[in-house]
Amino acid sequence: MAVLIDPPLWPAHGTVFSHLVSDSSLEELHELVGRTSISPRAFDHDHYDVPAHLIDEAVAAGATRVTAHELTRRLTASGLRIPAKERPARLRGRLAREWNTLVPTAPELGDILLDRWDAQGREYHTSVHLSEVLGNVRVLGNAESIGPESSRILRIASWYHDAVYHGIPGEDERASAELAVAHLTGHVGTAEISRIQAVILGTIDHTQASNEPLWPIFHDADLGILAASRGRYERYVTSVRREYSHVPEGIFRRTRAEILEGFLGQDRLYLTDMANRLWEKQARQNLRSEVEALRTE
Repeated sequence: MAVLIDPPLWPAHGTVFSHLVSDSSLEELHELVGRTSISPRAFDHDHYDVPAHLIDEAVAAGATRVTAHELTRRLTASGLRIPAKERPARLRGRLAREWNTLVPTAPELGDILLDRWDAQGREYHTSVHLSEVLGNVRVLGNAESIGPESSRILRIASWYHDAVYHGIPGEDERASAELAVAHLTGHVGTAEISRIQAVILGTIDHTQASNEPLWPIFHDADLGILAASRGRYERYVTSVRREYSHVPEGIFRRTRAEILEGFLGQDRLYLTDMANRLWEKQARQNLRSEVEALRTE
């Protein structure tokens, strides 16, 4: 377990920068930075950009100097390195093209939605989450042998399900569904819009009682992150906490633990056979580990 800093090789803003990372946990990284003058805004997904004049301060706080190659190698081995597919700037072009295949009569809506997904203050509910849900919808939809119309409904619902996000459960989902209706009217059939709206409203509490036939696929696609690898799950946990940074630590930990325990209390986390078979065990392990950390630290 170590916080590592590489040589100042990266020019920008009239100086040169180093990368500061942890090879074990983002919590360790943030904790060390909290003891320095490094700005929290210098955090970039998996590292801090440290200007040359603050390198000695980072080392004095406990960072270890390593080569750029060694830093990259150990960050990658830790599972904490953010791949390109998890960086919104790399996703925008591909996602915009996908939107244009869904609603070709309104390409401008894709840009509006992407601006919403990557608005300031979002940490987890970004275009990365959108991309992951779309990928999960594709995989699970193929497994369930759904047709093109059903696939289109699920994909459009993916774009809108967190289009409004202020961290207010219930209100956000309803507002997202209303936005979908307002945007899609005139571009998508009325029956399709109604089904898209039903899918989005199901995410209010992820109830298993929805009457929409496509709900099980979307339910599982949206919760696919719970079955992520250790490194990806830790990044998810960290980004959720940053998204709720306005909530006091004690309240956040208690509320988050109660939500996760609610999931663990269900007979099945995932409703489709494929997700249940492939993701259930890993998801329960991730949830139990996080609950234990929330309840004991």
